[in-house]
Amino acid sequence: MSPNRLHHVALRVADPLRSARFYGALLGLRELAVHHGPQGAVRAVWLALGEEALLMLEHSLRPPGATDGSAHVLVLACDDLAAAEQRLAAAGVPVLDRTQFTLYFHDPDGHRVGLSAYRFA
Repeated sequence: MSPNRLHHVALRVADPLRSARFYGALLGLRELAVHHGPQGAVRAVWLALGEEALLMLEHSLRPPGATDGSAHVLVLACDDLAAAEQRLAAAGVPVLDRTQFTLYFHDPDGHRVGLSAYRFA
């Protein structure tokens, strides 16, 4: 086992399909799979985070945790912060905080999401 790369980020969400639309339509993440529970309801949606990492939007995470969002921040790479901010504004998503390189906002379930233009050396 070599834990040297991100496999996936899991976020508990109230409605996996709603959250998948948010991350797909607004942030451009590509849907990879939709998983259903025993009763047929959507349990999880998997989205691509680049070439190797995944974002799992799941109705019920294991182990259980807080129900009102998350203290975690998912930060995605962004080439043009100004264009991203315009797209967020057009979708009615307020920017809650910012640094020189990153914009922060909430997804529909209250998770903090960042878009960062910072480039590592």
